[in-house]
Amino acid sequence: MIRLILNLLWFFFGGWLAGLLWLIGGAVLALTIVGLPWTFAAWRMASYSFWPFGREVVWQDQTNPVAGGLGVALNIIWFLVAGWYIALSHLMLAIADFISIIGIPFGLKNLELAKLALAPVGRAIRDKR
Repeated sequence: MIRLILNLLWFFFGGWLAGLLWLIGGAVLALTIVGLPWTFAAWRMASYSFWPFGREVVWQDQTNPVAGGLGVALNIIWFLVAGWYIALSHLMLAIADFISIIGIPFGLKNLELAKLALAPVGRAIRDKR
């Protein structure tokens, strides 16, 4: 029940916007053709941005080629082109969330999104056990 309440608050106070921006960003990446390797990573981030509580970010199985060496190369390019400033924006939101006690869970999720924004390729979102 608490996860539902936190997710609804998250969604209402900005999660819908973050998720929508990730969806649009993924669509733009897909349209450029060059950005196709990062499209699905952006859409995974959108999914997590819409509804983060009760879910976690994990590394995919290392036998997957995208989670191995190719994923490292794609993450380096992502970090240099987009990841660092997206992570910085989530870090600033987290700091603002930490100002109040009520905002601490949201700040923690923004820190997770910042970490995910640094290297999204080779990650998966799953329900917490």
